[in-house]
Amino acid sequence: MACSRTCSRILGLSLGTTALFAAVANTLLLFPNWNVTYLLRGLIGRHAMLGSGLWGGGLMVLTAATLISLMGWRYGCFSKIGPCRRMLIALLSSGLALLGALICFITSGVALKDGPFCMFDVSPFNQTQAWKHGYPFKDLHNRNYLYDHPLWNSVCLEPSKAVIWHVCFFSTLLCISLLQILLVVIHFINSFLGLFCSLCEK
Repeated sequence: MACSRTCSRILGLSLGTTALFAAVANTLLLFPNWNVTYLLRGLIGRHAMLGSGLWGGGLMVLTAATLISLMGWRYGCFSKIGPCRRMLIALLSSGLALLGALICFITSGVALKDGPFCMFDVSPFNQTQAWKHGYPFKDLHNRNYLYDHPLWNSVCLEPSKAVIWHVCFFSTLLCISLLQILLVVIHFINSFLGLFCSLCEK
């Protein structure tokens, strides 16, 4: 039981830390090149504006992490609850964290697939000299911009280094959400073993 509580403390702290990193990564996506102008002008991509790293991988996971930590430390009302109630709270916290992490994971994957929102020259696509804001890599056929680095600086005209900013922080969110899913699975297994041990002791 002591081992299970210690594991819950570590998992709660780890999940809370990943939630904070997810929130920071998503916040930075709102300020390309450290510039607030694009956000004020509404020139931020829908994936970043959705804020899945803030409320999904961030707030939802942080709430679950707090519950897990409270159970691990047996703080307050969590000090007197029985094993079955602990298991129920563990399931609820795991479900909340898993949902938030999955939302963040899916959104980040779609964002990496669609590419960044930026100003680009549409003339290669329709032979007219014009610039507009959009997703220039979304409609590229038979080419994946993630592996075609020469495209990174030649397609997006503004903001500068839009592709690097987009790929860097959405890849970070993708990795964080994967780590969160792994930690949730470990927490579920730990909670189940804790319930089993407590019932055996009785």
